[in-house]
Amino acid sequence: MNDRPQPQNTPAPDATDAASGDDSRKASGNHRVVIVGGYGAFGAKVAERLARDPALEIVIAGRSRAKAQAYADKLARAVVGSRISFAVLDAQAATPDDIRVLAPTVLINASGPFQQQDYSLARACIAARCHYIDLADAREFVCGITQLDEAARGAGVCVISGASSVPGLSSAVVLHLSEGLRHLDEVHIGISPGNAFDPGLTTTRSIIGAAGKPFEARQDHAAVKRYGWQGLSGYTFPLIGRRWMCDVDVPDLELFPRHLPGIASVRFTAGLEVSAYHLGFWALSWPARFGIVRSLAPLARPLLWLKRRLHWLGSDAGGMFVRIEGRDPRSRLTRAWHLIARSNHGPYVPAIASVVLARRLIAGTGPAAGAMACFGPFTLAEFEAEVADLDIISKVDLRGRCSPYGPSRSQP
Repeated sequence: MNDRPQPQNTPAPDATDAASGDDSRKASGNHRVVIVGGYGAFGAKVAERLARDPALEIVIAGRSRAKAQAYADKLARAVVGSRISFAVLDAQAATPDDIRVLAPTVLINASGPFQQQDYSLARACIAARCHYIDLADAREFVCGITQLDEAARGAGVCVISGASSVPGLSSAVVLHLSEGLRHLDEVHIGISPGNAFDPGLTTTRSIIGAAGKPFEARQDHAAVKRYGWQGLSGYTFPLIGRRWMCDVDVPDLELFPRHLPGIASVRFTAGLEVSAYHLGFWALSWPARFGIVRSLAPLARPLLWLKRRLHWLGSDAGGMFVRIEGRDPRSRLTRAWHLIARSNHGPYVPAIASVVLARRLIAGTGPAAGAMACFGPFTLAEFEAEVADLDIISKVDLRGRCSPYGPSRSQP
């Protein structure tokens, strides 16, 4: 069996075209997008959104041949007129030749968790001269991507890390909210998915493994130490109510002070919908903080098993918020933005940034060549346009309030 990552049936891209380059396809308006981890929780959503564009060929890629083929077949049946194929491709072992064989215009890496990954796939894309986007939310991975900037510029391609809820969407929202302000002082971002969302074992292990671990944040212009899944607080979302929240390490904590000099405080919190789960997880973080246990990651499998058995608890509704404080020439202001995702559409939210950026890169309207964290390369309006057909509400409140919303899906 040939282990080279050749696209395969449903239908297979032309092998000769792939091997010799895709200039003719690009000239005719056809482009190929390879999605590594394209059958995973978020990669599948990316593939679904892009497959609706008849000008795009979508390659579902990953380490599992069976899973890639099964999802490619499923997606091809679900999206009439789509061009879907699959390939075997390991994000950690792919070579430039492997990428050249597939001949993508854009490769999207949704194969997390990224805490255990390096930049080998991004380097392979640079060598193969194709654009690279990932859905990473690991702080060190996203913030360190600029080390590839010179190579990416030389190859004339974009390498974008963090095209996800954070820092991609969160930065778009903060830049929108801060328009007209003389000075931005504080940013607080929070996410709480619905209990119906199944993150999978690897994502669960990554989330649980961060409990009790220290990280640096910014408060009142000074660096402060916080701990994963501690700093217990509550937040009341419109429509879906109050949820417990805790501090979590994300790239935003480093990127916002870097890109917005003078900002005093940045905080990110996350919460589980079911209070018993959240408070239990918070309690478990203390032994990890004090070194009684090295990591809670070994608990991932039994805790995920329990969550799945109790899937009827909670709902399919999740939320995200961004609150900022700043000053205009006359006064101090608080502004807020809320996203409410229902009908189990929350898992689309981390996928949308990569979809928007892939479309822009293919259209030739993306960022200039180089390697960058995903801080502000698309607008909130572009995100809202992409989710207009989903049960997702996005609303800005310039008064910073948390009042219930009307029935519209997306409001300015």
